[in-house]
Amino acid sequence: MSATSSLRQPADRSAATMTKRAWWLLGLNILIPGSAQLLAGNRKLGRFGVVASFIFVVLVLIALVLSVAAPAVLLTIGSSTIGLWAIALGLAFYAVLWIVLTLNAWSISGLGRATPSGRAVIAAFSAIVLVVVAGTAGYGAYVATTANSFLSDVFIAAPTKEPIDGRYNILLLGGDAGADRDGLRPDSITLASIDAETGEAVLIGLPRNMELTPFVAGSPLADKYPDGYGAYGCDVDVCLLNSIYTEVELNTPELYPDAVANGSTPGIEAMRDAVEGITGLGIQYYALIDMQGFSDLIDSLGGVTINVEEAVPIHADAEFTIVAEWIPAGVQVMDGYHALWYARSRHDTTDYDRMERQRQLQQAVVEQFTPANVLTKFQAIASASSKVVTTDVPQGSLGYFVNLASKTRTMPIGSLELVPANDIDPEFPDFEYIRELVAGVTVSSVADDSSE
Repeated sequence: MSATSSLRQPADRSAATMTKRAWWLLGLNILIPGSAQLLAGNRKLGRFGVVASFIFVVLVLIALVLSVAAPAVLLTIGSSTIGLWAIALGLAFYAVLWIVLTLNAWSISGLGRATPSGRAVIAAFSAIVLVVVAGTAGYGAYVATTANSFLSDVFIAAPTKEPIDGRYNILLLGGDAGADRDGLRPDSITLASIDAETGEAVLIGLPRNMELTPFVAGSPLADKYPDGYGAYGCDVDVCLLNSIYTEVELNTPELYPDAVANGSTPGIEAMRDAVEGITGLGIQYYALIDMQGFSDLIDSLGGVTINVEEAVPIHADAEFTIVAEWIPAGVQVMDGYHALWYARSRHDTTDYDRMERQRQLQQAVVEQFTPANVLTKFQAIASASSKVVTTDVPQGSLGYFVNLASKTRTMPIGSLELVPANDIDPEFPDFEYIRELVAGVTVSSVADDSSE
């Protein structure tokens, strides 16, 4: 009698033989789902299971090949609504299929006729495998649906913008809203300029107290302030760079009537025009980060490691004069609370010191925001990020930018601070000199190739 026949209709039905048979059928069900049914059960169900399992293996192999040969394609699929729903439905389908096939395999294996000890071991082993495999697939489906909801909440549906001179320039604003002030003022203003091919990046830090800000030609505020912001007064109490957001958002939002429809706000568009005017760089996208919510994001990452050069105080009063505790010098793993204070502390320090610490924190988050970290803590990160980040980056561009970010993490991130240490006086800035400095650190590899 053939092995197949003995598995389907064993002549010897002793407990020892039935134990071996159960091991074979349930083992084959684990290795090739559906094979147990082909050998000893419903062959139609078995063929369906085997074919479905083969398709699953092929899809996994394709994904592995794409992850090496064309990661941007895989990331694009994994960040699109259609792609995420397909992944979620596919994983849910396989989770259910593996449960059905395993339960059916238990039924046809004659496990009840196995030896008592064999019955317990086989049942426990196959149950554990079922929970791991089906549970993983089910959790993957849940993550995919959560990711789809998160991406839809944070990112917008819009066409992708092209690089400018081979670079993507993204305005990063750290929002500083509070009960003691009207509206929000950007506490941190950074322009991230990224080479569109290599991922090489430089962070350009702008002091929030810069005065006489010029606006890019043709913008609404360029007409209102032709000699620079605040040259002859402004519509808020202090005419500084970070006040531009507040003035436009609260007093003159009509200057940017299309901002909200384009996934932005009048205040953000005003800041975009200001930073373009200062640096001479065109800005494709922005990201506004709520600094208070930034604490939750750090916690969701499991903390962030920072090399603290000098002890930094945590304040105990609104005037930033009383020290409650110190963040000591040395390598520190900070939770969100301490990381936020590290970036914002004002006691016995200058705005330029704070800018340097904020840039250090930004770089640390970029370096530690690894794919493995994101996947293992995705639920917490998604929950925190949807409350923290506002941006006009299109969802359709995420695959490209995630792939670009993976390149950025492999190389040092450059930094240019527009501060007195670089011969820039925020009260009377030389904007031509500033643009020369910016141009010097944002030479794209694409631009270099085209000039040869």
